[in-house]
Amino acid sequence: MRKIFIAATLLLGTVSFAQDKMITKTGKITFEASVPAFEEVKGKNDGATCVLNPKTGEIASLALIKGFRFKLALMEEHFNENYAESGTYPKSTFKGKIENFDAATLTATAKDYTIKGKLELHGKTKDISVPAKIRKTDSGIEIISNFYVNADDYGIAIPSVVKSKVSNKVNVKTEFTVK
Repeated sequence: MRKIFIAATLLLGTVSFAQDKMITKTGKITFEASVPAFEEVKGKNDGATCVLNPKTGEIASLALIKGFRFKLALMEEHFNENYAESGTYPKSTFKGKIENFDAATLTATAKDYTIKGKLELHGKTKDISVPAKIRKTDSGIEIISNFYVNADDYGIAIPSVVKSKVSNKVNVKTEFTVK
């Protein structure tokens, strides 16, 4: 009987701890490094993971680099082999905190927040500050951001042959609904 009580206590402790975190494994990350008058350079990943601790505002996300899809298969191949080097650097992560976050005050109307943290990409880690719109939905908490990073900040070299066709300034958009 005592063993059952201990097991039940441990199980309940684990379940209540898990409830402190909200998660999605179907987050969307889109990046675009297009230059006007040339082929669109845009990748989208619909399988990004995001974890939010609604009590503290701590947030983390992970995207597998090979999960990014492009209009053209050849562009996807070049992205994985020549730019992101996904065999060597298979994932990108972000760990940070939403400033002044209070989940209890969220409504259906999006509020502006700033998320500060560390973005790791291509083996390099940089501090970034990201504007985000966050709101409560029937599905959970929706977190949408739109920001820019420089490819060369992360050691991603754009070959001189295509330098005029691919922007070093990359627009990144994220959409997560955590439950």
